[in-house]
Amino acid sequence: MADASNAAADSFVDFQDVWLAYNEELLRENHFAVEAIDLKVKRGEFIAIVGPSGCGKSTFMKLTTGLKMPSMGKIRIDGQPVTGPLKISGMAFQAPSLLPWRTTVDNVLLPLEIVEPYRSNFKAKRKEYVERARKLLQKVGLAGYEDKFPWQLSGGMQQRASICRALIHEPKMLLLDEPFGALDAFTREELWCILRDLWTEQQFNVILVTHDLRESVFLADTVYVMSKSPGRFVVKREIELPRPRELELTYTKEFTDIVLELRGHIGAIRNTGISAAQTAAAVSH
Repeated sequence: MADASNAAADSFVDFQDVWLAYNEELLRENHFAVEAIDLKVKRGEFIAIVGPSGCGKSTFMKLTTGLKMPSMGKIRIDGQPVTGPLKISGMAFQAPSLLPWRTTVDNVLLPLEIVEPYRSNFKAKRKEYVERARKLLQKVGLAGYEDKFPWQLSGGMQQRASICRALIHEPKMLLLDEPFGALDAFTREELWCILRDLWTEQQFNVILVTHDLRESVFLADTVYVMSKSPGRFVVKREIELPRPRELELTYTKEFTDIVLELRGHIGAIRNTGISAAQTAAAVSH
């Protein structure tokens, strides 16, 4: 019993048999977007979620941030039950969604103007917050662009600013929904390395939703594969490649073997689906 309670205490994200139907009518019809999600993520762990389109990856993100409440089951984040939108998380999406009338640094500052306890102190501490934003932008290679407007930045630069905006309030958890999907391959790999370095330095939890299997294997400690809708986790693959990981690793057989293994799982799901019995066997493996 002590081991179980210690494991629960060590879990930053804890899903216990979580099911979600998007409305009461769908619930009555037993039509779920995600089902039977059991997940424990250690404090400071970097996980990636992959799977076919429409499998429920984004729904899982909404549950994790408290934007959606489960129809059944329990969710605890950082030891606390999730009862509404979390203040301890930051989010970045495929579209950077920077406000065009604000400079880069002012876009990054936006969460501090909205999220308590920063909001109450924003005017008094603005100078300190601006300095924090500028340091973060410099860390991701945007020195000299802090006072530019979004339309003066490339797509990769905008996404760097978006990640800075997600981290400016020093969240305990970063949620990334296809953040690099619209970028060219070279820019994408550059941002992998920036994210790797930020995570290594600060050790916040990361949940990355991606279609890019190379990205998931390069960045994550653990990769989860979701089934077709209704989504559930059918494969858990721990990535035991040594850290720190350099891009050269992505050309090794050890790396590509893992990518091919994950591709095989997703191919099987797309072509045939996976039964409940196969699901249980895959996850326990």
